[in-house]
Amino acid sequence: MAGARIRPLSEFVANQIAAGEVVERPASIVKELIENSLDARASSIDVAVEQAGVRRIKVLDDGLGIHPDDLPLAVSRHATSKINMASDLTGVDTLGFRGEALASAASVSRLTITSRHAEADSAWQLAVDAGATREHRPAAHPQGTTVDVEDLFHNTPARRKFLKTERTELLHVQDVVKRIALAKPEVAFALAAGSRSIDRLAPGPIVDRIGALLGESFVEASVHVDETGGAMRLWGWVGLPTHSDRRAVRQHFYVNGRAVRDRIAGHAVRQAYRDVLFHGRHPAFVLFLDLPPSAVDVNVHPTKDEVRFRASRDVHDFVFGKLARVLRTLLPGEREGAQQAEAGDDGAVSAPDAIGPHRQRPIHYPERRPTGPSFAQLFDAATRGESVQSEHASHALATAISGTASPEIADASDGEPTPGMPPLGFAIAQLHGIYVLAQNADGLVVVDMHAAHERIVYEKMKAELLGGALRRQRLLVPVAVDVTVTEADLIEARASDIEALGLVIERTGPASVAVRELPVLLGNANVLRLVRDLIADFVDFGSSDLVAEAQERLLASAACHSSIRANRELAVEEMNALLRTLETTPNGGQCNHGRPTFVVQPLKALDQLFLRGQ
Repeated sequence: MAGARIRPLSEFVANQIAAGEVVERPASIVKELIENSLDARASSIDVAVEQAGVRRIKVLDDGLGIHPDDLPLAVSRHATSKINMASDLTGVDTLGFRGEALASAASVSRLTITSRHAEADSAWQLAVDAGATREHRPAAHPQGTTVDVEDLFHNTPARRKFLKTERTELLHVQDVVKRIALAKPEVAFALAAGSRSIDRLAPGPIVDRIGALLGESFVEASVHVDETGGAMRLWGWVGLPTHSDRRAVRQHFYVNGRAVRDRIAGHAVRQAYRDVLFHGRHPAFVLFLDLPPSAVDVNVHPTKDEVRFRASRDVHDFVFGKLARVLRTLLPGEREGAQQAEAGDDGAVSAPDAIGPHRQRPIHYPERRPTGPSFAQLFDAATRGESVQSEHASHALATAISGTASPEIADASDGEPTPGMPPLGFAIAQLHGIYVLAQNADGLVVVDMHAAHERIVYEKMKAELLGGALRRQRLLVPVAVDVTVTEADLIEARASDIEALGLVIERTGPASVAVRELPVLLGNANVLRLVRDLIADFVDFGSSDLVAEAQERLLASAACHSSIRANRELAVEEMNALLRTLETTPNGGQCNHGRPTFVVQPLKALDQLFLRGQ
């Protein structure tokens, strides 16, 4: 091709290129058509597909409709009613705006649009075959629009070879409808495949929509979040750490009502869960981030499922900080039913009331300062495989766990329920030297004493580590790291932020740096890998938690070795001390490995087991 002359592409080829960007599979067309319906203020949307959409896709809505004179423009590239000027791109508040969806679909199918505009006396129909108009005539149709896409990729058979099986393509269609329907509970949706009805969703409260699409189990084991900061608001539902998935299949994130897959937000959510989630598991969530349209660029990708935040670090820190706080302060083990969002006078979603069998609530017990073994003692003993607690008598152990004893605890140590009973109640017995049995206002509490004490010791170590100056050690021989010029510039510009993490990294040349100091706990770390991963985090997310994660892994191991072992008999005083401290311990519902520290069996459930009242 050397020396070939430049020439314009034909309209057909140009349309095929555009269609390749927008129409990846049948689900892509379903997504674009539903978004058009929502922008037209539809209150009901019916989707029907045949052969997973390859043979036919039909989307019917009751929206505002399309003016008859605008039908030919609707299938033209870069023709839209959503924006007028380039400046409008900085404040897009509609789902569609590029003016490519219908044109792309029309170029690779036989497409028919039948629509009746709200101000028109009758409907009109436009038929297009591979981008060429076949007819434009009056038709019978109620207010709204029906788009009928037939024989997808009939003029580009090679494209069909890249499609998956019919079952897989149908799953993609279902996923698209689900993702959009979750964010639009006020709109009725119906999905059918051939003669089979798959989903029929009535308009109603968002919690009902979530239960219908993600299951009542998610509703029962989720926590409502509603946090604000500056011009940003994060709200929705997040699954409890004990209600997680093997794969990241129930993760739905929306920016200004638009379903997106965003690395910044995804990383922030993972970081919030990192200290409480079982290894290899993924959290489930439905989260909505609202911020000014001018603060987010949606014109990043033709499919519009990616966005770019103008202050990505602020967004990351906001999402991470708010979620981490919620997960830390919830009363462990109890379930909060998802809460029904109610729209206020201004249309904003207000913080809803809880439903379901239990409420998740913050702990408000007075903070106690443990007077037992220090962080250094616990960590040093753990590295030797010893248990500090085994050297103490019962009262000493109770004090080491919870600090000074409380008169209220001593008075109620017989296990009798009293007014104002603590969330985890009072100990009544120990089972096989493994579990502490207690009764609270709801019923029976079963505590894994090793898991509970492990979390307590771990959080104590973290608090003492963060409470003092971060101890660093100077390397006898600095570790040289080759980087790019851009990376060296980044390290030099963010030197103070990196030093706050416990590392001292100095630039030694245009494309080289040297690590001169490390946190004491990371003395045996792979420095080269640590620095390269640190740079990657700063480039991608504007910050890094790698150092904290590495230190936390060491502390978690130390806490495990320093915690109460199985078959250790505890006095009632010790058991109650464990319960009281667990109630005031951040992330107390899970041990450091993500296992639950306790479960609550409600009295009603026990009554059912024994057929009481039946």
